[in-house]
Amino acid sequence: MKAARNPPRLEPRRSGNALIIATMLISLCILTLVKARYCSAPYGKSQRLAEDLEASRVIVEKSGEAALIEDEDEELTIGTSEEHAAEKAVLSSNKPICSETSRRSDVCEVEGDVRLQSSSQTIFLPPSLTDREWKTKPYCRKHDPPAMRKVKEWTLKPFPEGGPPPQCTVNHAAPALVFSIAGFTGNLFHDFTDVLVPLFISAYQFRGEVQFVIPEHKSWWVSKFALIFKQLSNYEIIDADNDDRGAIHCFPRVIVGLSFHKELSADPARTPTGYGMAEFKAMLRKAYGLERPRAVPSGDQWDIRRKPRLLIITRKKTRVFLNERGMTDMAMSLGFDVRVAEPDMSTDLSKFARLVNSADVMIGVHGAGLTNMVFLPDGAVLIQVVPFGGLDWLARETFKEPSPAMGINYLDYHIKADESTIGEQYAADDPVIKNPSAVHKRGWNEISRIYLENQNVRPHLGRLRKTLLEALNHLPHGRHGRG
Repeated sequence: MKAARNPPRLEPRRSGNALIIATMLISLCILTLVKARYCSAPYGKSQRLAEDLEASRVIVEKSGEAALIEDEDEELTIGTSEEHAAEKAVLSSNKPICSETSRRSDVCEVEGDVRLQSSSQTIFLPPSLTDREWKTKPYCRKHDPPAMRKVKEWTLKPFPEGGPPPQCTVNHAAPALVFSIAGFTGNLFHDFTDVLVPLFISAYQFRGEVQFVIPEHKSWWVSKFALIFKQLSNYEIIDADNDDRGAIHCFPRVIVGLSFHKELSADPARTPTGYGMAEFKAMLRKAYGLERPRAVPSGDQWDIRRKPRLLIITRKKTRVFLNERGMTDMAMSLGFDVRVAEPDMSTDLSKFARLVNSADVMIGVHGAGLTNMVFLPDGAVLIQVVPFGGLDWLARETFKEPSPAMGINYLDYHIKADESTIGEQYAADDPVIKNPSAVHKRGWNEISRIYLENQNVRPHLGRLRKTLLEALNHLPHGRHGRG
């Protein structure tokens, strides 16, 4: 019997194959791990590049959106600016050019391409500044028809529609200030309260860089106050009445009319840089070469024998001192150095200003002559003799109220019926004597006719003496000269 054949042994071969396969798998895994560990950068870079590209795409998209928004904002801004400019032009054209500075005065002011034709009293303006005409009379007494009757009206209006603006024949760098010297000028009180003080209020801010344009020009009047004009303007005055008919003056700014505050007053709270009557008086001292800013003894300040000076402002037509000689003697007995003077329209203002500035006390009956108080040194005394007739209100408004701002000590002396020629003209029971307020109800013309134009005075020397002694008490040297 044949022995049984054993099958071939396949286990070892299978085991080798398995080992080979396992080795290959292990190698593959190792290679994969090595590739993942050491060859991952290209993939990482690609991933980061993709991420960066994505981020850039987002940024670009957002930048585009931002740029789009900015463009829209710019368009909106441009549109808004254009609309704002248009609105501004409308507002400018509707803005009032003329305004009331007080019940006494109106002022018109424009800035831009302003063209002035003085021969026609016309000021031409760009349509952007106004779309209507404005009219004004540049004199500080608009409440007073008799005064304003002499003042010409000025017109401010847009350039001619549909045509070119008037061609400039003279170009000015400084602004123009237009004001009239008609009205009641020629009376010293009105010279100052209607024109010169308002002119100071309006012009002082420019420190000379302002051009005066004067209609109703009076050469004698301008010459009288030329030294004041030279303090306020560096330029020759334009005489509007005698300017070339075709002349067109072009200015960067024009003011028509002067600002008025109160009689002989400049309120620092209302002026552009806070100046007032102290600066006005300083200007006058400089203009006229006045040596005394204060009422102190001149020369040797230790000479206590120096007499205080009393200036009596006299009159020859109305409100005359009938006992002027007696007043002078009595004042001299008190130690005063007395001077008597009567200013009038022909008076050399420079000389008279120096005389007033030399005084420590000035006395006079209510009237234009007391306006010379503007030349008194600070600390001096003004004594206003108030005529009979219930005129306290007039004395108060014209000279009493302005005094403190000028550094002046104010006193008054009220005339009684027996000190006035009124008592000689009317019976004691006449309303003129007994009830002046009844006369006042008849109006200013009657007040002036009875109590100002037809009254002379004779102050009681004993009573006046007390007033002069009171004045001495205000002076630093008065007590030493007393008799």
